[in-house]
Amino acid sequence: MNYEEYKTMAEARLALNIRLLESGVEFIDIERAYIDPAAQIGRGTVIGACVTIEAGTVIGEDCIIGQNTRIKGSTIGRASEIQSSVILDSAIGEETKVGPFAYIRPGSSIGSHCKVGDFVEVKNSSMGDGSKASHLAYIGDSDVGKDVNIGCGVVFVNYDGKRKHRSIVGDGAFIGCNTNLVSPVVVEEGSYIAAGSTVTTNVPKGALFVSRTKGRVIEGWVDRRGLLKKER
Repeated sequence: MNYEEYKTMAEARLALNIRLLESGVEFIDIERAYIDPAAQIGRGTVIGACVTIEAGTVIGEDCIIGQNTRIKGSTIGRASEIQSSVILDSAIGEETKVGPFAYIRPGSSIGSHCKVGDFVEVKNSSMGDGSKASHLAYIGDSDVGKDVNIGCGVVFVNYDGKRKHRSIVGDGAFIGCNTNLVSPVVVEEGSYIAAGSTVTTNVPKGALFVSRTKGRVIEGWVDRRGLLKKER
């Protein structure tokens, strides 16, 4: 691409952004937003700097699309907030918060009033209204119900090396931190998975699942090994 071609493209992009501005879309930096002409954006939505919105995307009214976000072929519901994240071929409900640094991969559906926080990856999965995965989790090939809490470090273990498997988490379940859900498993509604558990069997409604080895304390072990004494 030569300079004249680049200049023509930049002028066309700015003209499109000005038309969006006139229709009620707000920009933090109107010259640094990259929007496909086929995308639709509702009134009152704020577009941050260095945002890329690709073809097939529909964004509702009063959203916040924060800087460095990329959205492709996806639907974003009214008053949702996306911060520095990637959303591909998926659907986000209303008044939902995504990011920063979340990755929503194709085939995913996130409900309304949800939270998909920092360093959370969702792949080919659904989350019902009100469910939250606030940080550091992988949700793959799974269906998560409404009002589910997914703690820090939770992993849906969906791949056995040969095939992908799907898990189901019922409404109102609590998945404690550092839990591994080894698919396929069903965690029924209102169940509680204790932190640090590896779940390999179905968990019935309202049950507690806990899987931990018993800890023990070995007095004087560090000094005997000398592990923390650095040589000079």
